[in-house]
Amino acid sequence: MAFPNGFLWGGAVAANQWEGGWNLGGRGPAMTDVTTGGTVTEHRKVTYIDKDGNHCTMLQHEKLPEGAHYAVLDEYHYPNHEAVDGYHHYKEDIALFAEMGFKQFRMSISWSRLYPTGLEKEPNREGVELYRSVFEECRKYDIEPLVTIWHFDTPLYLEEHCGGWLNRETIDLYVRFATTCFTEYKGLVHHWLTFNEINNTIMFLDFAGGEHADQEYQDAYQHLHYQFVASAKAVMIGHAIDPDNMIGCMICGITNYPATCDPKDILACQHQWEKNIYYCGDVQVLGAYGSYATRLWKEHNVSLDITDEDLELLSAGTVDMYTFSYYMSSLVTTHKVTDQVAGNFSKGQKNEYLEYSDWGWAVDPDGLQYYLEMMYQRYNVPMMVVENGLGAYDKVEDDGSIHDPYRIDYFRKHIKAMEKAIENGVDVIGYTTWGCIDVVSAGTGEMRKRYGFIYVDMDDEGKGTMKRSRKDSFYWYKKVIASNGADLD
Repeated sequence: MAFPNGFLWGGAVAANQWEGGWNLGGRGPAMTDVTTGGTVTEHRKVTYIDKDGNHCTMLQHEKLPEGAHYAVLDEYHYPNHEAVDGYHHYKEDIALFAEMGFKQFRMSISWSRLYPTGLEKEPNREGVELYRSVFEECRKYDIEPLVTIWHFDTPLYLEEHCGGWLNRETIDLYVRFATTCFTEYKGLVHHWLTFNEINNTIMFLDFAGGEHADQEYQDAYQHLHYQFVASAKAVMIGHAIDPDNMIGCMICGITNYPATCDPKDILACQHQWEKNIYYCGDVQVLGAYGSYATRLWKEHNVSLDITDEDLELLSAGTVDMYTFSYYMSSLVTTHKVTDQVAGNFSKGQKNEYLEYSDWGWAVDPDGLQYYLEMMYQRYNVPMMVVENGLGAYDKVEDDGSIHDPYRIDYFRKHIKAMEKAIENGVDVIGYTTWGCIDVVSAGTGEMRKRYGFIYVDMDDEGKGTMKRSRKDSFYWYKKVIASNGADLD
């Protein structure tokens, strides 16, 4: 049996997709609270009021026009406002996780629930106590919390009025938030991730397609640098507060393959790895920018605000483990694309050897093994797969049962791939499936795109009872955990 004793089986959610209670308990808004729903073909939109008082929308990651301000508008539905109401259902949900046998539950802390604008000197006590209660509930069942400090939820006030992550002062505001987390939850939480899918800042420019101005790359690389420094500071503080803390990075892991054996495709694929995968991992695990970073910056005339002190911090504040999400692989080619991938956050040439999900993502368990072996060879630190899952349409039968053999098949293949990597010497210490309970999709804002072992009665328009139901995959994953990965039938 490849999986080691003490392997951390579990599941993962994010506050903005699970929690809800967006304006309860003293919480301030985040960008997700002014983001509408979407579909596999229609992008989610951010709502605002322009300088003339008009109600407007823009695509995510676009800049707010001059004189405008973000706003919640009555004519739009905001799925993250209520999400699946973990705010009120967390005890029920954690009990269901315990029934499956979870050893670890990955979740995030909403920054604006602890610091509503991000500028407060002291945290919102009601928010602090909410998460304390969640962690205590986990501990009641011997479930280890794995906590993401930042999961795409910078307080909206900082985004709108202070420049967000393009302002160096945000580093210390984040460090204050992280220090509060480490201090308040010392002894309750030992596993932490500083930033979720930190590399998405660069990767999303590729996903968007088309030509991007040099200023967009300037902003993206500067944004990342300030987050790297913030992460390094947080790691050092987290270790000082509790030496037992194990703190990791979290990378959006996509395995890239050259589409042909044309040397130009081989080189383009290597550069894709460097830009979208290694760039962040090298800084956070190895403590320095890779030699290729100079090429990446020159490509778009990027000139970063980097100080000698920053470089010293990056070297000193390296993470203890490498964690990543894995959903799909991608082909890289310099040739004309003949069979285009069509799906949210996916692009490029379709891989004829793979099947694709209803949302256009390549299903590639071999790519997970490849990624694990590549990253472990590069970094030689413990690895954890903290997101992996299949978004799919689920049907509730007349008797209330939910049969999802497609999800079981997906997980079975990926767990076997992970097992092969472990057999080949990779130190994998944990696996948390994405959306262990149905949550609002980050990419599309849909509920119909379901990932969970637990079904939540809620639709894309926010209608439903929030009733929780066990799918067939619930009982299958329970058996997998009980056997430590030995029984996958």
